[in-house]
Amino acid sequence: MSQQKISINNGNGQGITLSAIINFPEGFDENKKYAVVVVSHPGGGVKEQAAGLYAKKLAEKGLIAIAYDASYQGESTGEPRQLENPYIRTEDVSAVVDYLTTLSYVDAEKIGAMGICAGAGYTANAAINDHRIKAVGMVSAVNIGSMFRNGWENNVQDADAMPYLLAGASARTNDATEGSQIMPLAPMKEEDAPNEELREAWEYYHTDRCQYPTAPGWATLRSLTQIITYDAYNKAEAFFTQPLLAIVGSVAGSAWMSDDLLKIAATSDKQKYVIEGANHMSLYDRENYVNEAISQLVPFFSEKL
Repeated sequence: MSQQKISINNGNGQGITLSAIINFPEGFDENKKYAVVVVSHPGGGVKEQAAGLYAKKLAEKGLIAIAYDASYQGESTGEPRQLENPYIRTEDVSAVVDYLTTLSYVDAEKIGAMGICAGAGYTANAAINDHRIKAVGMVSAVNIGSMFRNGWENNVQDADAMPYLLAGASARTNDATEGSQIMPLAPMKEEDAPNEELREAWEYYHTDRCQYPTAPGWATLRSLTQIITYDAYNKAEAFFTQPLLAIVGSVAGSAWMSDDLLKIAATSDKQKYVIEGANHMSLYDRENYVNEAISQLVPFFSEKL
């Protein structure tokens, strides 16, 4: 298996260049046509973490897989740094697809996409908009709008999230005069975690478990004005017609966000796979759980693409 680090000119405006790594399977022949999978990282993550791990493992099983850094994040360009605008994150997926269609060894009718956490939600949203994406895999999916509005355990009413909207607007005013304010996307300190699952998020991003220099674990506070009203599954009941595989941990607090899409997606080809004993964070990097997820994703993409 080999890798190639590339830069992608993002055609969505803003003059942004995406940084990405393509993973090639053993025996890759550039004169042949291959199926390819776009892998999107979690909110706060980068391509060298969970997304890169899944891309590498997909390539080991014979698929071309590309992991990339979102606009404004990681090694991709764009200011302000760490902007988490979900509409742009969704468009990033399609920008990678744009690039893939230019490659002679990519079969443009066999492009799939997957993501982890918020990256899975963005992937679903991209597939609703962009039917060049022929199959969708989700691992520990998070609809970032729902999560910020309704809480990790889906126990907050939409209207009660109004203070977050106001905080985002206030931050934008502040940014115009003072410079960017930030908010954590995962707990910045262990003692800030409200439960064990989110304590693991701190551990993942801020300890030797998986910390990475380009992944500080926070976003711009101004992002709230886009996040709070965003729905990754908007119009899924009409336009999500592609095959869908949602992989969730049996004890994941976020599982309801996979169920939300499975309930409404227009496709009849949709399935949920539950990994026993895994929580939300387990599926990021725990070898046994990741391998079990890959054991489902590989035949799914191989069959549907």
